[in-house]
Amino acid sequence: MAKSTNSVGSITHSTHIVLQGKGGVGKSVCSWVLAQYLKDQGVNVRCIDTDASNQTLTQFKALNVQPLKLSDDGLSIEPRRFDDMMERLLSEEHSFVIDTGSNTFLPLWKYMVENNALGMLEAAGRKVYLHCVITGGQGLLDTLNGLDFVTQAANDNSVVVWINEYFGKVEQVSTEGVKTFTDMAAYTERQNTIIGAVTFKKRSADTFGRDLDEVTKAKLTFQEALDSNHFTLMSKQRLRTMQRDLNDQLDQLGLK
Repeated sequence: MAKSTNSVGSITHSTHIVLQGKGGVGKSVCSWVLAQYLKDQGVNVRCIDTDASNQTLTQFKALNVQPLKLSDDGLSIEPRRFDDMMERLLSEEHSFVIDTGSNTFLPLWKYMVENNALGMLEAAGRKVYLHCVITGGQGLLDTLNGLDFVTQAANDNSVVVWINEYFGKVEQVSTEGVKTFTDMAAYTERQNTIIGAVTFKKRSADTFGRDLDEVTKAKLTFQEALDSNHFTLMSKQRLRTMQRDLNDQLDQLGLK
């Protein structure tokens, strides 16, 4: 479903913001995958974790993540802290991956839109990618609503959808048949904003699922796990398979 996108003119740095209003859908795992992918592509990337209640990404030491508390109450954004982050995004010679919290999703996104933060970054030659997770099962409607909220104010070709099949397939069943993501209104009505999708495939829980759980619980990168004596040869092969599949999908999007 991916639409290819090329680098634009003199753009040399990018900002990747991972957001979704529903908690527990895999935002930090997506940030973890994305940061590793960019580093493997030779991108000089810095990671920021703004999740005030659950700073998961910060715990991955190899990614050298900086925690940043953007809100004290989860209801409003502290302007000076956000402004300080914008100073970094606009002035430092790096690309950034920003993992955000579900509790600050609404105030953060509204603050960014009201202050034209995306426009400022684009005007400064920083390509902005918005990464939004949707998940199957009971969280489907909530995550689709979160995606819709983002795409209403997103620029064209700026949104990457991460389809997490951990809780089930992302599909809607009705008397008319089965709708997959590209058939849903969340895509068809906003497809000008969507670059493409990366799918976290549902794999065997006893093998692939267990390996991924062990890696993320130990707060390791893929490479750290592959270099470790803790994992068996077959576990390492499954981890390589997962990483290669995700990286291939990201390659198709042409992210920088």
